Formats: sequence, structure tokens, C-alpha cells
Amino acid sequence: MAYKNNILLGRITKVSGYEGAVAVKLEKTFVENIPQMESVFLEIEGRPVPFFISGLEYSGADILKLSFEGYNSVEKISEFTGCSIFLTNETTVGKNIKTDNQILIGYKVFIKEDRLLGPISDVISNNGQWLLNVISLNKKNILIPFHEDFIISIDKKKKIVVMDIPEGLLEIN
Repeated sequence: MAYKNNILLGRITKVSGYEGAVAVKLEKTFVENIPQMESVFLEIEGRPVPFFISGLEYSGADILKLSFEGYNSVEKISEFTGCSIFLTNETTVGKNIKTDNQILIGYKVFIKEDRLLGPISDVISNNGQWLLNVISLNKKNILIPFHEDFIISIDKKKKIVVMDIPEGLLEIN
């Protein structure tokens, strides 16, 4: 089983129930597209640790309920709250999921729908966080975290990403 450190499934937000299950807040890519998986890696103190899945329950929102083999109590599982969960090489990803964010290259980034920032020239994986490399109108490279909190909309037909970028982020680039 090999570690895919560039495909973040989500983060453990809390213990769910009394039998050792956890609630996982899914990354936007996996909402409505849960991959078939037998095992995952939890990032514990910066290191990937393999876990085999004994139970999986998805209700259709952005929360996935997971149970791991050998962890059947709240006491055992509670120490993993806040850990990131990554997929393994054996994971079968659904057809609708684009694990390669390179498809965004060439899309134009707009700030709050009216101000063109520039085109995306590259998508960089940085410790589980995707960064968009945007070439501004004055030919300057700007790195923007590709995070769901910053995305207003993505128009695949027009190849446009509309973002609400926090104040000051553009100035630090």
C-alpha cells in the first residue's frame, strides 16, 4: 500500500458515536463522489500512518463517517481528531473526480466576478494544499491557495474561476 500524499480525502473533525467512528469533512472534490477504498493514511505528527477501514457511511453531505479496524472505542480514536486523511494507491477514484488539477491551467481567475487577475499557468501541490500560480496582467507570478473558502464559482465552459481572495494576500506575492 503506497501513500498518495497529493490526494487529500479530508480531515477528521470529531468522534462520531460511541463505537470508535470519526466524522471526516471531505474535500470539495469528493463530495458526492466517494472513492472505493479499503485503507487510508492518516497524517499523524507529519508522518503517514496506514489504517484499514472497517466501516464507511456517507449521508450525501460533506461529512463521511469512517471506522478503522482495531479502533472501536471513543478513547482509542479521539486522539486522531484534526488529522488529515490521504488516499492510497489502491483507492479507486470515481470517473467524475479529477485528481489531476492540471485541467485548471489556462482558466482565467477573476476577483469577485469583475476584476481579471490573470490566467492560471500552473497548479502546485504543497503538502496537501493546492496552489494556483496565476500570471497577473503585469506578468507577475501570484500564488493563491486553491481552497473552497476562496472559491465563489468555477465555469468550466468559459474556463473562469471566480474567487474571493482575502485582503492582503495579493500583496505578499
